[in-house]
Amino acid sequence: MLDPQWTFEAAAEPKAPSVQAEAFYATALRDLSTSGLAVLVGGTYAVSAYTGIRRATKDLDLFCRPGDHLRLLARFQALGYRVEIEDDRWLGKVHGAEEFFDVIFASWDGSFPVSEEWFSQAPQIELFGSKVRLVAPTELIWSKALIQRRNRHDGADISHVILKQHDRIDWRRLLAHMDLHWEVLLTHLLGFRWAYPSQRNDVPRWLMDELLDRAKLQLALPSPQTRVCRGRMLSRPDYELAVREWGFAEPGCDTEWKA
Repeated sequence: MLDPQWTFEAAAEPKAPSVQAEAFYATALRDLSTSGLAVLVGGTYAVSAYTGIRRATKDLDLFCRPGDHLRLLARFQALGYRVEIEDDRWLGKVHGAEEFFDVIFASWDGSFPVSEEWFSQAPQIELFGSKVRLVAPTELIWSKALIQRRNRHDGADISHVILKQHDRIDWRRLLAHMDLHWEVLLTHLLGFRWAYPSQRNDVPRWLMDELLDRAKLQLALPSPQTRVCRGRMLSRPDYELAVREWGFAEPGCDTEWKA
């Protein structure tokens, strides 16, 4: 059950991919609870706890500080599990027989690491027999905001977290997280307002005023001179053509794409 300070309408757990996966997750979380390594549970497990939506999930997402991810992977490797560093900028994996969990410590490009601030607002939950902490609603929205691929778009998760947890979202901290990508935040907020028109006021008026004022100011300014496709931050394969053939630069890079 959840921390008494975080009583939700209908906390729920997703459906794990198998009984073996549940046992694997339970063993991993028990070990982590005695390891001294701080982790936060995110992804579908956090969405389910905050919204009451119960659905199938393929894995477990654990978030940690960048400095802890190597210790965490090394610990499980010493216990006999197969580990991999899928991308040294943000993602590792721990594998059982057929099941696995992700170890996430930053955004996909490494520019936004999991910070100490994430842990200060994290509520506690009991999951598979262990007490763990969830990624707070504020950071959960941030972690999902740039997931907009052809086969996966987390906009509905963001809308439902806003719907159920709007009074626990630190909106100023969320804006600070997404200040450089404020347009993405605006699109998600507009999507929420469209999906749930009767709940428009769940998003603070000052935040909508701030983002719409930025958009108005932007309209009056000239377009950027550097041809950049930031769509690569949302989905690398879906926007690859823009960089590979149409002459747009990679985000954070002023040169053309090279194979």
